[in-house]
Amino acid sequence: MIEPQNKTIVIADDEDTLRTNLAEVLRDEGFTVIDCADGTAALRTLKSCTIDALITDLRMPGICGMDLIRHATNVSPEANIIVITAFGEVETAVNAMKMGARDYLCKPIIFDELIFKLKRSLAQDSLAKENKVLRDQIHKTHAPEGIVGKSARMQEVTKIVERVSHTRSNVLISGESGTGKEVMARTIHQSGITRNRPFIPVNCGGLADSLIESELFGYRKGAFTGADADRVGFFEAADGGTLFLDEIGNLPPQCQSVLLRAVQQRAITRVGDNRSKPVNIRIIAATNRNLVAQIETNGFREDLYYRLNVIRIHMPPLRERREDIPALIAHFVQKYNDELNCQCAGFDEDATAMMCQCRWRGNVRELENVVERALIFSNGRMVKRDDLRTNAEMPPLDPAYAGDLRSATREFERRHITMALAKARNNKVLTAEALGIGLSSLYRKIEELGIGSRPTQTVGDA
Repeated sequence: MIEPQNKTIVIADDEDTLRTNLAEVLRDEGFTVIDCADGTAALRTLKSCTIDALITDLRMPGICGMDLIRHATNVSPEANIIVITAFGEVETAVNAMKMGARDYLCKPIIFDELIFKLKRSLAQDSLAKENKVLRDQIHKTHAPEGIVGKSARMQEVTKIVERVSHTRSNVLISGESGTGKEVMARTIHQSGITRNRPFIPVNCGGLADSLIESELFGYRKGAFTGADADRVGFFEAADGGTLFLDEIGNLPPQCQSVLLRAVQQRAITRVGDNRSKPVNIRIIAATNRNLVAQIETNGFREDLYYRLNVIRIHMPPLRERREDIPALIAHFVQKYNDELNCQCAGFDEDATAMMCQCRWRGNVRELENVVERALIFSNGRMVKRDDLRTNAEMPPLDPAYAGDLRSATREFERRHITMALAKARNNKVLTAEALGIGLSSLYRKIEELGIGSRPTQTVGDA
């Protein structure tokens, strides 16, 4: 129903035996428990730390239960309050609920009943918070598209994703604009232990310097002009799930120290509050910039870089994985057939070959746009080369990739194997392993493609 970890419960009751036994039972359930012998001590605790629930007796020396509830709704408005009352004082308990208590129990206390009500109440709050976050902050509601393509570069990425998705280790995704960094972040999130938890995307370039703390960590009512109610920040909203910090390289240097502190401590403090709250999140950061170069010019904090760069994934540009273009085309044809209610049969061989020969400066994002436009004007028929030629938005052709589909595919294989050989320093065994083919198949490909019989070319910039 609810994970007790990181949930703090305060018990306020002047009956030592009941308080001690209840505290022991809740600790056995995995909760962090602070037990207080009277309302005064409980109020002092509420003011000094963030809590998730308050269990209080109504009759106590000093500050009574009703006064404690009144203070708690101001000091910790998000805390669940459960009232313990004597038999025959149900009317008083109902009044307590009108003041903000969530539930009540009559003495003698049945511990199993209290634990059930406590966990149910916390679960309801957690669900309500997630729903609010998803309504207010998540703009992309479609499921992640996953990894499309079987090129060696993408197979390397897939292996990393399979390992990291079952951990909460921080991930840094690098790559040019349009290579699919956010899609990859969502794939990691959906593939492992965080799949049923929030995914909160944040555009770091869009955070104003003056608002970054309130956006990331939230704020308390009255913290500043316009703070009319408590607000949950991005970190707290992502609790249990993934916080995706897009274009982290655009974060102003003065804001990086604020982020570093939260990443190091795995805890946040809302603006206007003096109590820290632990958060259990995985951070995925993405950038199209060279952060190492920014570190050298003091544009990015080195300590923050190493906190984020626990696992590194580099998304290759489309010019380095052209053999994946046919699969990407088929994927986007299916996607937009569903979204646009089209009946397009796909791209014919010549159209596909033309797509493989283009300079995709916008990478996968640009290719997707071309496929979507082609389907809109296809009238349900297969897209042909002439359809693409009349499209003013088509990128220019790369002369190095001229020819029919078979020639283009042959050229892709030649270049890819050449690069693999260079990476392995011409070690054929290591190259065959990296390509996922047998050694004899590699030698046959080398002979068929004439590798080594003519000067090699590097893949040109798109």
